[in-house]
Amino acid sequence: MNGKRVLFLDRDGVIVNEDQVDSFDKLIFMPHMFEALRRLRRESDFTFVMVSNQDGVGTPSFPYEDYKKCQDRIISTLEGEDIYFDDINVDFSFPEDNCPTRKPGSAMVDSYKNGEWDLSSSFMVGDRLTDMMLAENIGCKGILLNDGVSVPEDLKGVVALQTGSWLDVLAFLLPDAFVPTHRVAEVSRSTKETEIELRIDLDGTGKGEIVTGLGFLDHMLSQIVRHSRFDISGTLKGDFDVDEHHSTEDLALTLGSLIKKALGDKRGIERYGYEVLTMDDVVATVALDFSGRPDLIYNVDFKREYIGTFPTEMIRHFFKSFSDSAEMNLYIKVTDGNSHHQAEAIFKAFARTLRKAVRRIPGSTEIQSTKGVL
Repeated sequence: MNGKRVLFLDRDGVIVNEDQVDSFDKLIFMPHMFEALRRLRRESDFTFVMVSNQDGVGTPSFPYEDYKKCQDRIISTLEGEDIYFDDINVDFSFPEDNCPTRKPGSAMVDSYKNGEWDLSSSFMVGDRLTDMMLAENIGCKGILLNDGVSVPEDLKGVVALQTGSWLDVLAFLLPDAFVPTHRVAEVSRSTKETEIELRIDLDGTGKGEIVTGLGFLDHMLSQIVRHSRFDISGTLKGDFDVDEHHSTEDLALTLGSLIKKALGDKRGIERYGYEVLTMDDVVATVALDFSGRPDLIYNVDFKREYIGTFPTEMIRHFFKSFSDSAEMNLYIKVTDGNSHHQAEAIFKAFARTLRKAVRRIPGSTEIQSTKGVL
């Protein structure tokens, strides 16, 4: 073998979301795909080959023109990110046609079996078992980009990696490079007053929900999830027959400790975050430092005692508890205005500040402190 390796890549479910992509509104690129493929293109010796089934292109239900405009957009977007394919192979048949060019048939890429390629060191990246079967038929290994599929025994020797994340694929294919994995953590907290279960992925896309049973607090927590782009999910059972104090405090303590746990030793992160956010008639300013030394400066004046049924004094207590358990310096200020807008602007700005502070500096493994520890 002369060392020429191939990275065979499916399209739907690997580069873009799994769907019949026949309009631009269905064109959604996979999380972290650009980052991973760009680095693999620049830093590895793989030849990039697309191998895709597009059922029934050219039929009334999937006109060729609809396919072509979306395919061209995908390729041009990838090239704009410095990601180029050396070869593109697309089969338009239906499963019942039993065409040899349709995966797991290998007819589209049989030319790579001519002895000029090191297929034993090559990989097929796909989200379906048929992609793994194609890998077996080609003579390469498979990377199953779908952690929700059960791999049958006869394919376990083919699947070199199964994951739901492109970052994991990148770490697998470039083991000598600094490639961070997802920063995830889970925390359970049980007392006589509350029971809390939370899970977080700091490198998510803003999905998830925290259900507390306190309507306004749930609304504010949804702002943290969406605007931090953390994936957070969990539940809280509290002593609401007493009041909302224990539930708000314990939730903030648990969420802060969860982020602290996910950050580990904070190696490679920005550490500091800052955001000024306007919402209608108010402007919120938030700054934080994951210093390891908790403190809160809170310059907020609500003109109402309650927002709905939620006491506004509990907002300060939420952030005090959060900063204590996350071990961060936290500064919050908001202008006078509508109380709901004040609170929502604060939570949105806080979330965006978190996002900036936990951001990893590309290629850095250093702790951002002259002390060497945070």
